[in-house]
Amino acid sequence: MKASDFFQLPSSLALFESYFSAEVPPWEWLKQIGAALGNLTVNLAPPRCPPGVHIEGPVWIHPSVKLPPTATILGPSWIGANTEIRPGAFIRGNVIVGEGCVLGNACEFKNCLLMDGVQVPHFSYVGDSILGNRAHFGAGVICSNLRLDQQPVVVRVGAHIYETGLRKFGAIVGDQAEVGCNAVLNPGVLLGRRALVMPAMAFSGYLPPATIAHARPAVKFIPRRD
Repeated sequence: MKASDFFQLPSSLALFESYFSAEVPPWEWLKQIGAALGNLTVNLAPPRCPPGVHIEGPVWIHPSVKLPPTATILGPSWIGANTEIRPGAFIRGNVIVGEGCVLGNACEFKNCLLMDGVQVPHFSYVGDSILGNRAHFGAGVICSNLRLDQQPVVVRVGAHIYETGLRKFGAIVGDQAEVGCNAVLNPGVLLGRRALVMPAMAFSGYLPPATIAHARPAVKFIPRRD
């Protein structure tokens, strides 16, 4: 299982390309986010940063980023061009965001990589997760990143079991994957490209590309059509 099975790092994040090999398992990228941001030593914020936006630590924000009246952005963080940050967003550090993303109102982001066109618009938690290009979360989606027994997260794909070595691991979300409102992605979830999780369900495990997970009457996987 390789990162390239789920997404391709966009050209907007070419600065970090050496840290994110397409040939390693995708969860290995989570271990590289901090290192990729390690040389970010100078704050760069738009010249008219609203007074209610609190910035602390090394943070790079492209001048075209749309900032809200209130938000908290902790470094190290890197926010790409034409991204919109909405009121009450909390960026907790070790966050890389590509171009044209939406970081929504009352959403929290921590140790995560968001590629181009990602939309997380309302009331979500994205921790220790990677969201591929044009991935979309409905309102209230939660990436649960810690097992109740606090043991390292194990990934199961068919008959294969992968030891990630990660105590905190949210979700790997492939390019153009969709997650419906108020769904919970349990620790170590893998969603293939264009996979779709229906609203108001708790999903665990691996969802193949272009497949829909239904909650009723039981979890069923069916092919996704355009």
